[in-house]
Amino acid sequence: MKPHRKVVAVVAMALLVAACGGRSGPGTEETSSPATASTAFGDLSAVCGPGTPSSAPTQGVTAKEVKVGVFTDVGFTKKPELVDAANVFTTWCNAAGGINGRRVVAETRDTKMMEVRQRMLDACREDFALVGGSASLDGLGVKDRLSCLLPEFSAQVSQPENIESDLQVNASPSTYARYEPYSGLRQWLLKQAYPQSAGAVGIINGDSPVTKVLGAKAVESITAAGGTVTYNELYPAAGVSDWTPYAQSIKSKGVRGLFFLGSYAQLAKLEDVLTGMDYKLDWIDANNNAYNGSFVELLGRSADYQNNIVDLGGVVPFENESVAAMRQLRELYKTHAPDAEITMPALRAFSSWLLFAKAASSCGDELTRKCVVDAAKKETAWTGGGLHTANDLSSEDAAPRCFSVLRATSQGWKPADFAPNQDGFRCGGEPYRYTGNYPAPMTLADVGKSMSDLK
Repeated sequence: MKPHRKVVAVVAMALLVAACGGRSGPGTEETSSPATASTAFGDLSAVCGPGTPSSAPTQGVTAKEVKVGVFTDVGFTKKPELVDAANVFTTWCNAAGGINGRRVVAETRDTKMMEVRQRMLDACREDFALVGGSASLDGLGVKDRLSCLLPEFSAQVSQPENIESDLQVNASPSTYARYEPYSGLRQWLLKQAYPQSAGAVGIINGDSPVTKVLGAKAVESITAAGGTVTYNELYPAAGVSDWTPYAQSIKSKGVRGLFFLGSYAQLAKLEDVLTGMDYKLDWIDANNNAYNGSFVELLGRSADYQNNIVDLGGVVPFENESVAAMRQLRELYKTHAPDAEITMPALRAFSSWLLFAKAASSCGDELTRKCVVDAAKKETAWTGGGLHTANDLSSEDAAPRCFSVLRATSQGWKPADFAPNQDGFRCGGEPYRYTGNYPAPMTLADVGKSMSDLK
């Protein structure tokens, strides 16, 4: 496979998203004074607020501002979710007074897909921390990040070398190095909802070194959940002009349940062929990056003919108006980014911003990297103010606890009948821990450092 196709493969997977390039300077337009702006979000009080800081204790922190980096692949993907989240959060936070009076300045670090190391070196020279960002090839920068002792409050993490690496705090319950994040969904699909599909499961995966690891993990966890993979195919992740051969193979092998790891736009094309052949699967796991209105529109006639489902994990659906935090998030977007769409990556980023701000605010005037990391990792039930289920950030080996399933229809996304037992989620199942040999997350010891070096 040619090198440029490997890059496109990562994008086609749509596992990670990014924000716009250049210095964004979010938060420059304050809509109210610190005396009147709200400092609370959901069930969190005083996330941001005024103060009278006087010191400049470390890189990226002065008496007036806190400078953080936001990683993005936007120069390649053209997707603005994370810069939108940064703009919305910092505008709101700075209007409330910032971090104890320090204005939060977000510096967009646009990797343009392949420039991860270059942008990481820039961040190492200038930023206090990385917040609310992601890069599809993030494994290329983790060694440099750990070498310069740069904390990361990630929105999403992609490569195994970086998933749960040291000095990384993942606010939302979505990233696990040792556990299958979708084990609850897979057990429900194969043992309860559609047991007839267990003996005929298919996987289609974008062809790249990055996504092949995900495919191997999927096969392992499907098998552990009682499924038999009878069809396992790679596709050129740059895209397929004619999905007919794939659809014919799926039909000839009698596939009844399909896991799709790739671009939801490509999945919609495959489904159009399957629907045209009058071949209906019991279910199609579209992966939760397909959770948006664009995918439903692309599905067309397949929206109601095929059974597309996604697992949001412990994240509150965007349509849920009964959750105060989700209502507030929608209002903040309406006020500060009316043309932006709230997406799964954006929601995860917002939880990371909230966590960073709360932890940093607890440090007072002496805002240091050690203080902010230690404070964040004291959170044993972090929910982002109510945006998702509780996440224990103090544990180095936390496992997924809950899942929720939505189904695509021509009328939009609707809850599936997955028997929720806790506030709209299904919680308490047995998590699946990987047994295969996969790349390990990088540690400080790998670069000759330890936590005692963090200041």
